[in-house]
Amino acid sequence: MDISGLTGTLATVAENNSKTASADAVNNSLKNISSDSTEDELKSVIKDFESYFVEQMLKEVKESLETDEESSVASQYRDVFMDQVIETMADELVDEVGENVTQQLYEQMKRNYNI
Repeated sequence: MDISGLTGTLATVAENNSKTASADAVNNSLKNISSDSTEDELKSVIKDFESYFVEQMLKEVKESLETDEESSVASQYRDVFMDQVIETMADELVDEVGENVTQQLYEQMKRNYNI
């Protein structure tokens, strides 16, 4: 029984799920913000948004540096792993150097939601 088609399909599904999982998480966080939100909740949502934004930038850089490779199961698994690494890197970058942007977004959202 040949399962190469199945593993390729599973890798594609995993890759697509990882691409939308971050966006969905940010979307869900934003939906929970209201004038009743605490400052900690607001800062958490802002950091999630910043991480997502940086993650998308890093993915674009990665794609611009890639060469045309043959499509294989191994490269699809590598792409899924690389997406997870990029997500972690984005979180760490925001924690290390994102304080100015975080503070500006925080102040703007605080005004917008009357917190």
